This record gives sequence, structure tokens and C-alpha cells, in this order.
Amino acid sequence: MPDSLVNLLLVEDNPGDARLFQELARASEFPFEIVHCETLSAARELLVDRKSELILLDLGLPDATGLEAVCKIREAAPDTPVIVLTGFDDETLAIEALKQGAQDYLVKGNIGSNSLRRALRYAMERQRVQLELSNLSLIDDLTGLYNRKGFLALGEHRMKVARRTGESFLVAFIDLDGLKQINDTLGHSEGNHALVDTANVLKDSFRQSDIIARLGGDEFGVFVADADKNNIHIVKQRVQQKINRCNAEPGRQYFLSFSIGIASGETAGYADLETLLGVADALMYEQKRSKRRAAAAVAITTT
Repeated sequence: MPDSLVNLLLVEDNPGDARLFQELARASEFPFEIVHCETLSAARELLVDRKSELILLDLGLPDATGLEAVCKIREAAPDTPVIVLTGFDDETLAIEALKQGAQDYLVKGNIGSNSLRRALRYAMERQRVQLELSNLSLIDDLTGLYNRKGFLALGEHRMKVARRTGESFLVAFIDLDGLKQINDTLGHSEGNHALVDTANVLKDSFRQSDIIARLGGDEFGVFVADADKNNIHIVKQRVQQKINRCNAEPGRQYFLSFSIGIASGETAGYADLETLLGVADALMYEQKRSKRRAAAAVAITTT
């Protein structure tokens, strides 16, 4: 049972049913704070400015009925558990509502304080578990950054917003140099530590509004919001400063080094994120090849 008040939104146009649910909530001894709306439009408007942790939704509202009501309330509050309210003859419709994302249904006239409390508590718990599982599928276990799937999903959304608003952005592809050598000489455990260090350097280098991901292996990606091609040098410089700070820590057995390619959304037109990532990847390999040529030239001059 939660320790603080649970904000519950009741969307019900029948005054008698609304009073009944409010009385049942009080009798359940569950810490609810109920806000009541009589129409779906009023509920959607309220959800713009006020977060609800639970929604009780009547399937027979004056401005939306049945599955339409479920779909529209979930559009307004996709992460909030919804329990639908139905009559005795609407259970088939209620089951269809579950397929549309509702967590449970309650049959009017057959609800007691104990059953209400149990249904709401279980709905919150199921929603919490579903969100955790959803987040896990987007998060890299080792670094805690987004994985490739999460990066592409969130980045594509940010690209669409940027196109609508005219906001400029950058897409960076970053490769941790020498991971194979670290694994071969110091072991995979130290290689994992190098990847975690890389993630921490990137988190220190970019803002919370940017999207940082481990794309796989030693490769990382960043969607840099509100930045244009004139910021590319600044971004690279900031990352290098954070690398230098990390490498200056006492006791390090090796230095971190990154190869970075950055593509501008401004110059790439309306390409999708996967394409932009490919452009940044190619630029990263140009830098990596330049490093290898420079290292080879140094080796020749010292022999």
C-alpha cells in the first residue's frame, strides 16, 4: 500500500455512480485523492497540467463511448494505469478494452470497497512492472545508457520534433579506441570497466536533453539537441576535455581515447536517423584512419 496519497482520476458522467465510487474509496481505507470529470474532453484537458496515478474510466461517456474512450484517454496518459467501468451486459466490451491497454475492469453494481482497493492496487503494480520491462528493453545493462533500439526510437521522435520546430541538431558516432587490446592484455572485466568509464565521460560531456546510447560493443551514439554544424568543434573539444580529466585520475592502467564523427541534421536534409548515424559513422572512421596513419608515421620516424 502506498504511503502517500494516490491521485485518482474518475471519469464518470453519472452523478450517482460518481458518488458511489467516492464513498467506496473512502471506505477502502486506501489513501486516494479523487478528481472527478464528467466528460472525456474535460479529463484530457486536466491531464495536460495534472498527473494522475490511476484512471477510472466509464465506457459510456457523452463525448466518447467504448474503445474510443479507452484509446483517447491512453493517448493523453500513456503511462497511467486505466481501469474501465462497465455494466453487467458490457463485459465483452470490457475485455476488448483490456486488449487496448486497460489494466482491468470493474462491473458497476458489483463493486465493494475491498474489491476496489484490490483492483486499483494490482493495476498500479502491473503498470509499474510493464513500464520497467519496457525500459529494460531500451537500456544497455552494462552502462545504463540507452541501447541501439532506445536510441533510434527516442532519436527519431526528437528528429520529427526538430523538423516541425526548425531546431538544429547533431548526431555523433563515437568509438572507444583500443578496446580489443584492453580485453586481450587486461581481461574482459577491465574492458567492461573501460566501457563504463566511456559512458561516464559521455554523460559528463552532454546535457540531460541529449540522448546518449551504447549502440553495441565499443560504439556509442549521441543525439545532440539544439546544436548546429558550427558547434561540432565545440562538442569534440568538450568531450576531449572530459577524457583528459578521466585519464588524469591516479592509478589508471591505460588512457581512454575516442574516435568521433559528427553529422549535422541541418546539412543532411530530411534523412532518417539511421542514415544520419551512418554518415557520422563514416566520419568517425575517417578520424580513426587518420590516427592510424599518424601513429604509423611516428613509428617509421622513430625506427
